Amino acid sequence: MHKVWLITGATSGFGRAIAEAAVADGDVVVGAARRPEALDDLVAAHPDQVDAVRLDVADTAAVEAVVADVVARHGRVDVLVNNAGRTHVGAFEETTDAELRDLFDLHVFGPAALVRAVLPHMRERRSGAVVQMSSMGGQMSFAGFSAYSGTKFALEGMSEALAEEVRAFGVKVLVVEPGAFRTSLFDRAGASAESEAYAASVGVTRRMIAEGAGRQPGDPAKAAALVLAALEAEETPLRLPLGDDGVTAVLGHLDQVRSEVTAWEERTRATAFDDEPVG
Repeated sequence: MHKVWLITGATSGFGRAIAEAAVADGDVVVGAARRPEALDDLVAAHPDQVDAVRLDVADTAAVEAVVADVVARHGRVDVLVNNAGRTHVGAFEETTDAELRDLFDLHVFGPAALVRAVLPHMRERRSGAVVQMSSMGGQMSFAGFSAYSGTKFALEGMSEALAEEVRAFGVKVLVVEPGAFRTSLFDRAGASAESEAYAASVGVTRRMIAEGAGRQPGDPAKAAALVLAALEAEETPLRLPLGDDGVTAVLGHLDQVRSEVTAWEERTRATAFDDEPVG
């Protein structure tokens, strides 16, 4: 039986690639976007398989009604893909409360609302999958990406607990951690006001974004095919780093964390009370 996918940010990048891959598999895709008309070409090409709905993910009050409408018209949501997002560059000190809150609304509170809305239906059917589009920046961070990585770290931490909570109901959770893929992410990058104090560190990141747009090595279509394959696998991984750069960065970061922990391990383990517990 075909699946029903609900994909946010479905008009471009990973969202569009996953939508096209699901359609090629014979599934039904509900593409949610702030500008659903940008999906007109996909709807016209596959009128029985593609449905475009208007949704600003940051408008959490609208999420429940949109999901209820999708379930009413299509019967269920088999796969939720929380893909809508954008990047942001700025030093920690440069980033304002408003910029940070806007990013958390988009990358954390919106996806959380969507998960809460679809889970009752998935639990009832004892089947379903939640795909959280994170980033290699959800495992590590570097100068200029404190706000972006902060949201992705939060999403990944919530998703790790979610996976354990819903496993008994037959619901899978897949966190996707791409490296640099040729999407429009860098084209729509937000930026904090620049401070000369961070020119030597965050300035490097700003230049990387400006010069890297359109030249990223990763192919979103290949990434989408791997996402579908991971969902179909008998043992779906919790985390799926993507791209040679993404995998290298994640593995390198894990090695660094292990090195730092073991360097202090003898002293950090010896932090219990000296007296033996009574009883």
